[in-house]
Amino acid sequence: MARPKNNIGRVQLITLGCSKNRVDSEHILKQVEYAGGEIAPEDEDLSAGMVDTVIINTCGFIKDAKIESINAILEAVEAKKRGLISKLFVFGCLSQRYGEDLAGEIPEADGFFGAFDAASVLSALGVEKRKSLEAQRYLTTPRHYAYLKISEGCDRTCSYCAIPLIRGKHKSVPMEILLEEAKNLAASGVKELIVIAQDTTYYGLDLYGKRKLGELLSRLSGISGIEWIRLHYSYPSSFPDDVIEAVATNPKVCKYIDIPLQHVSTKVLKAMRRSIDGPGTKALIRSFRERIPGVVLRTTMMVGHPGEDSREFSKLMDFIGQAAFERLGAFTYSEEEGTYGAANFKDSVRESTKQKRYDELMEKQSGISLDYNISRIGKREFVIVDSFSDGVFVTRSQYESPEVDGEILAGMDTLPEDGVVVYERLYGERKSKLIPKKDIETDPGILAGSFILVEITGANEYDLIAKFI
Repeated sequence: MARPKNNIGRVQLITLGCSKNRVDSEHILKQVEYAGGEIAPEDEDLSAGMVDTVIINTCGFIKDAKIESINAILEAVEAKKRGLISKLFVFGCLSQRYGEDLAGEIPEADGFFGAFDAASVLSALGVEKRKSLEAQRYLTTPRHYAYLKISEGCDRTCSYCAIPLIRGKHKSVPMEILLEEAKNLAASGVKELIVIAQDTTYYGLDLYGKRKLGELLSRLSGISGIEWIRLHYSYPSSFPDDVIEAVATNPKVCKYIDIPLQHVSTKVLKAMRRSIDGPGTKALIRSFRERIPGVVLRTTMMVGHPGEDSREFSKLMDFIGQAAFERLGAFTYSEEEGTYGAANFKDSVRESTKQKRYDELMEKQSGISLDYNISRIGKREFVIVDSFSDGVFVTRSQYESPEVDGEILAGMDTLPEDGVVVYERLYGERKSKLIPKKDIETDPGILAGSFILVEITGANEYDLIAKFI
């Protein structure tokens, strides 16, 4: 393979952890690309010896994420020892938190940089960071959707969370920069924006003196080419009323809210320092259901936090049954050094008990998810096509977020004889065209990023089955 005519070479950036890390990686990759570096796919096998530099964007949130990051670093170190790569740089949350320790334990790496040291990472590569590229990115997602990180850090003091220690205080990205970035993404073919932050509902307080998420959603929806806007990582305490209104009435804002609740017991929520109690949590969910008909709620629950006894866990299980969250994930409490919980609580719940509660919770949720998916059988829904593999088109509706939710699967064998109507736009002036069946069979990828109408024909607790209309 011919090398680019510069001294940067081929660069592979491996992103671990959350989608917020992915946005950071994409900003770095755009700078590398502009400087003439060649971008190697994230999943490219290093054994071919075609990558010059590996950069690993690490996660340091919880124990399992730390282990994954360390293993990735050690694998890259082994590749370097074998002469398959020349340089290895590590940055992100794990480096931010344990940089000096990592440098001492893994001297084979050429540099450890913190979560905010993108300029230093680029400098180590021989790339000068350009401010003119601030609102541009090299997408590592499919070209039709992208994450939009609207702020950094968090002002919350949840007892179990190390994010404020790693990422610092909440800092909003100026709205003008976000709108410019969103316009650039739309111009490149992005149709779906997934709004993310450590706490999206806090957006704007530091810059404008009041919460501005509702206004941001409105202004993003005015960008030509953006058809879906999806809200992630919203905090339940003092949830903005205008955001509820936006989800309820703005056709481009998906009827989908990702809102990690963690628990419903007032006793446990107080110990978690969540700034909301059980009745307040229940009232918020009722408000969502009443004001946003058909809304899909995704949440996260924690089991085994200090202070959660069998009675408090039973309250959580009852709540899950009553609230019937369409999407729910869970994790067990793990003590993180430096957090309020580590300093003030004893990790009093046995690991075996945590695991048992986790299993019980997820078993209950699987039945709820199955019931919800079954309720959609027979309905017609607009979906966006993500990919094609083994005779199956992988799609999603406004009710499924990529990477974290189930999918809607439509087989090639359900294609109508005359072809499929695809839509570039769903709102405003709807643009559509018919793609003949033979063209799709020749090149199934032709549907990627298109909106199509399908009918749901089957379901399990995770995915839906559909047919083309």
